[in-house]
Amino acid sequence: MKILTLTGSPHSQGTTALLADEVCAGAKEAGHEVVRFETGKLDIHPCLGCFHCRKNDGRCVYDDDMTQIYPHLLTADAVILVTPLYYFGMTAQLKRTIDRFFSVNPLLRKTSKQLFLVAACGDKEAWAMDALVAHFQTLSRYLHWQEGGKVLAIGAYTRKDVEDSDYPIMARNLGAGL
Repeated sequence: MKILTLTGSPHSQGTTALLADEVCAGAKEAGHEVVRFETGKLDIHPCLGCFHCRKNDGRCVYDDDMTQIYPHLLTADAVILVTPLYYFGMTAQLKRTIDRFFSVNPLLRKTSKQLFLVAACGDKEAWAMDALVAHFQTLSRYLHWQEGGKVLAIGAYTRKDVEDSDYPIMARNLGAGL
């Protein structure tokens, strides 16, 4: 199985970087091919809603780092979204990447994929993740993809908070169970 992991944090050593490492390690140990992109480190412009892609066989008006992601997005069997919670949603870096799925929507909506979510937040109440989970569920429904598992790490402000929890094991198990 080919797994595409898209991380949204601008911090390469943060809470979700650790969880992404674990989910990817679990998937690799299970024999899956894993491709990972740190969207916070890529040059990805926001979608303009200009419909250039719809008039040009899915080619976006931008020639940016999304061109690296598209081939893997189209051929992946599963996509894992990894993000810290920023004001009750995913990071802008991950959101702009997902918005750019628009140019290949017709192809994505015809393919059978699974979508997974790994997220961390400092809040200690589970409701803090509700809007993010609703967005994840809506993406799954809209794309006609199967909603996969989730690891929602609450009370995880720092990497140490995550290291001292069961969340890394949960993330590894999620990857291993794909």
